Amino acid sequence: MAELSDVYFVDGMRTPFGRAGEKGMYWNTRADDLAVKATIGLMARNTAVPADRVDDVAIAATSQTGEQGLTLGRSVAILAGLPQTVPGFAIDRMCAGAMTSVAMMGASIGSGMYDIALAGGVEHMGHYPIGGNADPNPRFVVERMVDPGALNMGVTAERIFDRFPQLTRERSDRFGMRSQQKAQAAYDAGKYRPDLVPVAIKDAEGSWGLATEDEGRRPQTTMEDLAGLKTPFRPHGRVTAGTSSPLTDGATMSLLAGRRAVKELGLTPKMRMVSFAFAGVQPEIMGIGPIPSTEKALAKAGLTIDDIGLFELNEAFAVQVLSLLDHFGIDDDDPRVNQWGGAIALGHPLAASGVRLMIQLAAQFAERPDVRYGLTAMCVGLGQGGSVIWENPHYNGRKR
Repeated sequence: MAELSDVYFVDGMRTPFGRAGEKGMYWNTRADDLAVKATIGLMARNTAVPADRVDDVAIAATSQTGEQGLTLGRSVAILAGLPQTVPGFAIDRMCAGAMTSVAMMGASIGSGMYDIALAGGVEHMGHYPIGGNADPNPRFVVERMVDPGALNMGVTAERIFDRFPQLTRERSDRFGMRSQQKAQAAYDAGKYRPDLVPVAIKDAEGSWGLATEDEGRRPQTTMEDLAGLKTPFRPHGRVTAGTSSPLTDGATMSLLAGRRAVKELGLTPKMRMVSFAFAGVQPEIMGIGPIPSTEKALAKAGLTIDDIGLFELNEAFAVQVLSLLDHFGIDDDDPRVNQWGGAIALGHPLAASGVRLMIQLAAQFAERPDVRYGLTAMCVGLGQGGSVIWENPHYNGRKR
């Protein structure tokens, strides 16, 4: 008989993230193969988990077409060599796809229906630009359900500036610069490498190489550089390429398990799921979505924002993160927030990003036994937010 269970994030791995487009390192690599690489790498690192014990595979993609359109969870499971008895499915919540994969598989484990599951996401924005094959219903605009600009993420970011005058371009530029600096410092300290799965790549001349690190970083970025950038979404606007996540290709995968499987297989979880929540907001200002989703997740967990010792917030746009920090009274440079940089430096392959946040939080938990709870949160296109609160199994109750 099924029993309610704790839900554990056992492990997570990802491909290096590449710049989207013909000059990007994955231009000649299929999207589904990126997800296959992440899956193979994760299973190879977790040999204590028999492949035939995986109950389900959930893989998200925002553009579910072409290489990303054939029921990714199932097709990737087969291509990665999992037994054909392992089922799988695809899921879409735009930017929060992988986060939703984890939430749904976590709920299935928590209810006792599953013991072990794989959850992740992939996005090849070079092959499938956001909204490229989409056909939005004309009623959205004709019946004024949403403003036409709501379908352009950069326009929605400009509107956050409009709504909150204290969110200045200078603050946004500084946050973008710091993301680049923190990401490079983390690379120099070897923080990222353990969780990256190398990917064989082929260039335009047919020569083979190996992708081993994120391609889009710009660690030499200065405030002067950022001040001189154009504002593509509005004349004299405040959103620039330097304060936005770049178009990115990549895949992520996580291994989740319940209490019974952890004990039986002798697994060492990296995090325990405490709560998750998703929320809707006006599509025109989708970037504030993580504010209500975080409030809901905190309420479900019986916690307050002061209980959160580490934050991994997806940097779709700097201003979007700043709006959340201001709402909760957190300083722009608070060391708890994105301490290894974020999507402005690393990239944001839409549906893959949620698990990237979790991988980083899990690695930070291992270094910080003084921290009990952490938050992964992100905004979502069409006006949503997603948040997951995690508990650190290494927590020892001692102050740092």
